[in-house]
Amino acid sequence: MTATLTDRYITATVRSLPVELQTEVRDELRASIGDAVDARTENGEPLEHAERAVLTELGDPGILAASYADRPLHLIGPTFYLTWWRLLKLLLAIVPACAFGGVAIAQALTGAGVGEIIGEAIAVALSVVVHVSFWTTLVFFVLERTGADTGVRWNVDQLPEESHAGTGRADLIASLVMLALFAGLLLWDQLRGWVPSDGAPLSILNPELWPWGIGALIVLLVAEADLALAVFARGRWTMRLAWINAGIAVCVMSLGLTALGRGVLYNPRFVDEVFVSNGVDSDAVIVLAVLSGIAIVGVTVGDMVDGWRKAARARTA
Repeated sequence: MTATLTDRYITATVRSLPVELQTEVRDELRASIGDAVDARTENGEPLEHAERAVLTELGDPGILAASYADRPLHLIGPTFYLTWWRLLKLLLAIVPACAFGGVAIAQALTGAGVGEIIGEAIAVALSVVVHVSFWTTLVFFVLERTGADTGVRWNVDQLPEESHAGTGRADLIASLVMLALFAGLLLWDQLRGWVPSDGAPLSILNPELWPWGIGALIVLLVAEADLALAVFARGRWTMRLAWINAGIAVCVMSLGLTALGRGVLYNPRFVDEVFVSNGVDSDAVIVLAVLSGIAIVGVTVGDMVDGWRKAARARTA
């Protein structure tokens, strides 16, 4: 006997259900489909057309089966989605960066070249991104399927403070003060320096960077101050100003990494006085160089991203 469309539909629906539900759902579906088909045929619709129309209205049997079994058809539902997304963003902001720094330090200690250090660190960081995303999602997938409670509850205290798209006087003053402070520290380091135990002035940065290297950096700081004034005058960030900010940050990063890569960023006398003469292992100097590179990249890239984020937020506002 050839199975009808109704038989095939019911079989496709109940086959993924628990055994204890299959008979009940089969009988219920057969009765409801039969009633709907009879109602259409009584209005003059052909039986074959009526049956096809009723089954089409019921939709995908897999979705119907999920509704009977109270089983979600999404990977992570609304109950856990925001918690998952917030945790994932936090982990991706911290864990890959830590892995990148750790691998870079380890490679530097083994005497690897700059290209090998960067390549290995990036590869491991990307692998960490994949693993963090997968395992975090898997945990919430299990929580979704088991109906577990994360204990996270929203309340009005979590509401963010009202933000303003414009740039106020306080932001301008803070930016100018920080830039002036940094420029002052550069000049102090070169003109006064750090004073060791014997009383001789000693700078942390290499004196050979003066005047061209330090001078170029101060010019970039002045450009950053001009940018802060331009943002204040306009009243908000724009994408054009954000790209100018990114260009300045790239120049600063290039200066710092170039000096670091050539081994001329730190004053050799300072390194000898602080590390070598005190019996510090040479590996500590390598770690200092790697951490300095990570700090330079982190600060400049963070500044670029912050500019783009503020410009995007101002545009949507």
